[in-house]
Amino acid sequence: MSRSLAPRRWSLARQLLGLQLTVITVLVCGTLVGAYVQADRAGLDAARQKVLGVAWSVADSPAVRAGLAAADPTAALQPLAERVRGDAAVDFVVIMTTQGIRYTHPDPRQIGGHFLGSIDDAVRGRALTETYTGTLGPSMRAVVPVRSGDQVIGLVSVGITLTSVARDVRNRLPSLIVTAGLALLVAGAGSWLISRWLRRQTHDLGPAELARMYEFYDAVLHAVREGLLLLDRNGRLLLANDEARRLLGLGDAALGRPVDAAGLPGALAEALADGRPRTDEIHLAGDRILVINQASAGEGGTVVTLRDHTDLQALTGELDSVRGFAESLRAQAHEAANRLHTVLSLIELGRPGQALDFAAQELAVAQRLTDRVVGAVREPVLAALLLAKASQASERGVDLVVAPDAEVPEAVLPAGDLVTIVGNLLDNAIDAAVAAPPPRRVEFSAALRDGDVVLRVADSGPGLDPADVARAFERGWSTKPAGGPAGRGLGLALVGQAVHRHGGGIDVDGAVFTVRLHRPSVGAA
Repeated sequence: MSRSLAPRRWSLARQLLGLQLTVITVLVCGTLVGAYVQADRAGLDAARQKVLGVAWSVADSPAVRAGLAAADPTAALQPLAERVRGDAAVDFVVIMTTQGIRYTHPDPRQIGGHFLGSIDDAVRGRALTETYTGTLGPSMRAVVPVRSGDQVIGLVSVGITLTSVARDVRNRLPSLIVTAGLALLVAGAGSWLISRWLRRQTHDLGPAELARMYEFYDAVLHAVREGLLLLDRNGRLLLANDEARRLLGLGDAALGRPVDAAGLPGALAEALADGRPRTDEIHLAGDRILVINQASAGEGGTVVTLRDHTDLQALTGELDSVRGFAESLRAQAHEAANRLHTVLSLIELGRPGQALDFAAQELAVAQRLTDRVVGAVREPVLAALLLAKASQASERGVDLVVAPDAEVPEAVLPAGDLVTIVGNLLDNAIDAAVAAPPPRRVEFSAALRDGDVVLRVADSGPGLDPADVARAFERGWSTKPAGGPAGRGLGLALVGQAVHRHGGGIDVDGAVFTVRLHRPSVGAA
């Protein structure tokens, strides 16, 4: 069976259109029947009021009272009754005695006969209306008394046959049918327009297809290992999958709120709220480093993907340190080759004593730095980092000095966090010293105070303006020109994140950065 002939295979829009048209047709037909029945009842009520009014008018006429008193009442009253019947558009006007003997009737053969119907209430002076089958068939009739003073001297009955009432109702039926047809046409057109809109919104898919698509996308949203956010054109958060909620710490209450009021970090919330396309931007969210991509999702909304790069960034920092160390070794190897050539040349010139003094002097300088770093810093990763940074600083014309009393025990803090904190602070300090006039100098010191680890990095640069200290640890803020794939302004933000993770604090006084970190207690997990 083709899809067009199988209602269950119709698209959702087509099924709803068929359902709406069916319901509308049933309602319109029911309304039409109800209107017809109501019109029939209204016709009877109108006939009752009409015959009662005409009957009273006839009964109150002086000509009727005079005719009842005449020698030949029929001769006096029949012309009057027929004239009223024609003028009032009723089917009969019967004037009779209180015993029910007719003086008038549309059929002259019925004059003098007994009236068919109830007259007792009228004889007692009260008007009555009823539906009764008389000589002209079923009719709606009224019977009222004719009074002369306080005495009832006769009766007047006025009636309309039910055939006439039904004819009037049938005459209204075409207008009812036209009205119902117009209502059906308007409702059908509205349903068709709604169906077209719904077809565009649902891409002409059927309920089963939509259900499968929902199940598929719901499974994808829960299974994907990237965070996914969906924002509307006003920046309200419409959807957040499980990974996005985990990375950003979002709850159900965040849905439906503007993204800048959903509890996100300020810089990240501002970035998402502006709706601009973004590619692989790095942002901080609590203790996490997130890579953000943002693109248009149609209808003015945006879709945002989040990737957790916290561990990768830590490994990248350590890799940068290793690369720096390797670069330092390369530079030292180059320098060692130059010195070795110098020593060989002095020996070839017959000056072995000077060659020995030169070699010993250079070796003592390098060894003193190594001994000082290794003796003070028993954490091997940090010691390697300091030696690498010292070599880099030397190549750039900066003297990196490790305080003689520096003390960093082994395993005092996770190596990755130490590399992140010290490495970024030293990089910034070396850059600041290079930009300053000679002498260019960077100092590093460390100590244990009250169970905390206190790290201090100072440089000969101009230092931070006190007004910029708070912003310096925000992602994207930097005093240096942008560069690199992620731009600048990330180093100090990572430092702040690592310090916050250990419940510490950072104090900035010009060009001096002092970091206090809480040292984990012995045996702590």
